[in-house]
Amino acid sequence: MKLFADIYRGKRVLITGHTGFKGSWLAAWLTQMGAVVGGFSDCVPTTPSHFDAMNLGAHLEADVRGDIRDREAMVKAMRQFRPDVVFHLAAQALVRKSYEDPALTFEANMMGTLNVLEAVRACPEVQAVVMITSDKCYRNDELVWGYRETDHLGGHDPYSASKGCAEIIAHSYFESFFKEGPACATVRAGNVIGGGDWALDRIVPDCARSWAAGQPVQIRSPWATRPWQLVLEPLSGYLWLGARLLLGLNEPFNLRSQAYNFGPAADVNNTVAEVVEALAMHWPGFTSEMDKNGQAGMKECTLLKLCCDKALAHLNWKATLTFDETIRYTAEWYHCFYKGQEGKQARNMLDFTLGQIAAYVNAAEQRNQVWVK
Repeated sequence: MKLFADIYRGKRVLITGHTGFKGSWLAAWLTQMGAVVGGFSDCVPTTPSHFDAMNLGAHLEADVRGDIRDREAMVKAMRQFRPDVVFHLAAQALVRKSYEDPALTFEANMMGTLNVLEAVRACPEVQAVVMITSDKCYRNDELVWGYRETDHLGGHDPYSASKGCAEIIAHSYFESFFKEGPACATVRAGNVIGGGDWALDRIVPDCARSWAAGQPVQIRSPWATRPWQLVLEPLSGYLWLGARLLLGLNEPFNLRSQAYNFGPAADVNNTVAEVVEALAMHWPGFTSEMDKNGQAGMKECTLLKLCCDKALAHLNWKATLTFDETIRYTAEWYHCFYKGQEGKQARNMLDFTLGQIAAYVNAAEQRNQVWVK
């Protein structure tokens, strides 16, 4: 079985934000496929963390600590590692924190994006770049249909606005400096869940922490809807897009300098309350309650959907898992971490993580996904 045309085997891949939730899953998957992986992050963002639970640093070619806002450090790391392909994920990724420290949020998400692109300009070995932003980069008008890649960018909260700005910066660089040379694109994913996320103010990590401690989980916005998807879903899209950029496959559609949404099927748009109820079925005996003060003075959109028709048309990419399967993968990872398997607490979650990746790949093959051949 070949994944992503087997393009990543032996390739040098640099991931910014590799110690984070999505970045660590991406690094583990690429390592499993035979890529030479390097990472650039300021720190391991949480304790515990997916990165540490897997002892992933021991399996990387380079594990560099640096601030994405420091252009000199970013350029130095890029030049030293000399990647073939770059996945940029490093960011300040929390809405509530963006209210607490808006300046840091804009610096990390705007200037961090610019610094990565400047580092790419300084490194002629780079062949492809995938810049990851967010589904919240769109100006959210609480519409019932999914946002398309051509819709207005921006947002009320500093996080959303900073991601809209990052998109504008990236596409300016694509048109100004990268019409030749490295093939670049931006990607916008829905609400990603899965094992190993312990970030603050996210409903799945909140559930895992509270339920593992035998406490009810606090729910801020039970009726808010999101395009929930397992972390491996958008990563498969990023990797397939990166593979096609590396291969120069631009027919029948030009992929260079494009933006793509990667989200679940249109009918997978569940509420926060439904996510909690579904998780509770796999972790019985625990309860939830409303956090009446959780959003005081803060605006966060309640309705958000993505239209992924462009990814289907250009890349023949579509989501693999159902909502129930997404919840099961997520619950099983946390259950293994906290309770272990066969009565033994897990010490290293790398094997379990790679096992979930293998199960996901098998599901994708059975459902005839184009990136599995």
